[in-house]
Amino acid sequence: MKPEKIRTQLDRNEWIDSAIEALADEGLAGMRVEALAKRFGVTKGSFYWHFKDRQDLFSAVLQTWKEGRIRDIDKQSRAAPGKECDQLLRIIDTYSANRNRKGISIELAVRDWARRDAQASAVVEEVDTYRLESTRKLFVANGLSDIEAKSRSLLLYAYVFGQSLMAYDRYDPKIIDFKRWIAEYIIAKRAPLTS
Repeated sequence: MKPEKIRTQLDRNEWIDSAIEALADEGLAGMRVEALAKRFGVTKGSFYWHFKDRQDLFSAVLQTWKEGRIRDIDKQSRAAPGKECDQLLRIIDTYSANRNRKGISIELAVRDWARRDAQASAVVEEVDTYRLESTRKLFVANGLSDIEAKSRSLLLYAYVFGQSLMAYDRYDPKIIDFKRWIAEYIIAKRAPLTS
């Protein structure tokens, strides 16, 4: 792989951003110090100026990913009182319509990493809990019981993440109608679940 750009110095955030891109492109193996240095056309010494070791980089990548996800979740789940239903539809629409391949690649790479690493697993669990709790609050504000809100929150994210991994555009010409029906079904008010 050719270096992306020839640099003499990199700051810590540039190393982290490069590592996240490498993780998305090549998985955990892409975050080797040598591979990252080559990507930027710098020496490994530059890396060790900013990081104690590879694990220090891993921790920084996970922290950066988590903070970015939480910022996005907060932005997506903010709703004016009485507009929670509209915001839930926007969340579904945003995640369903946005086929951001880079974002999906990063998400999948972090989740794959979490299957093998306790620290990554804990961060993914923290982000997922934050996601579910944010939409649970919107469902409760929209008049659903807590148990119904929790199940709808889980259903919402199972749908948006699941469909983001599928190639369904040619499934049926009415796919847009199907997606709208699914979104409305997920947020529809009905009798609360019993425990």
